[in-house]
Amino acid sequence: MEETPIVKFFGLSFNFNTLIATLFVVALITVLCLLVSRRLSVNHPSKFQVLMEIIIEFVEGICDANLGQHQTVYVVLGLTFFLFVFISNLIGLPFLLVSEHVSFWRSPTADPIVTISLAVIAILSGHFLGIKKYGLGGHLKNFYVTPNILKLPLQLVEETINTTTLALRLFGNIFAGEVLVGLIAKFAMILIPFTWALAIPLQFVWQGFSVFIGAIQAYIFTTLTMVYLSHKINH
Repeated sequence: MEETPIVKFFGLSFNFNTLIATLFVVALITVLCLLVSRRLSVNHPSKFQVLMEIIIEFVEGICDANLGQHQTVYVVLGLTFFLFVFISNLIGLPFLLVSEHVSFWRSPTADPIVTISLAVIAILSGHFLGIKKYGLGGHLKNFYVTPNILKLPLQLVEETINTTTLALRLFGNIFAGEVLVGLIAKFAMILIPFTWALAIPLQFVWQGFSVFIGAIQAYIFTTLTMVYLSHKINH
């Protein structure tokens, strides 16, 4: 099992490989969005603009299906989760930087701390938007004690389960994919060049399948976020 350097920041500890990969994903998404927004065109849209419009329409469809509407705030929330999760799922696939059993690069979503953080942000975002729509008292009443106080303990258990499953589903799929990528790479080094002949096509097949899994997991995470949000803003 590879280890990674620990980075301490304001008393908090972060895995170096996860921190670097996460910062890279944030920077990449920021740059892509800035490039697309600065070159908008109605008559001659760029390929990136067309791709972004397709993704936005896709997220709007998720919002419509689960919320019955696609206000800007909901679309932006869903788009942010979709882009971050999708790109995070994929950046660990092309290569894994490991030196003497020390890991310097991995998919951020292969770290349980990242997926738990994403799940908590998704759940809290729903509460924030519920409070914004109904006020603090109205949101707490609608979500926790309607139709009666007996709903309170059940709702607390449901929120805990929703957060846990949202995080672990994403982590389990991406972590397992990266483990298999590493195993195939180790297999390739057993008896060069014979194992290379077997490992290279196997690696390409698994990479393609992992892209599909990464996209599905991003879709599931975004959809479930909208589902949980609908429970808080629609009554």
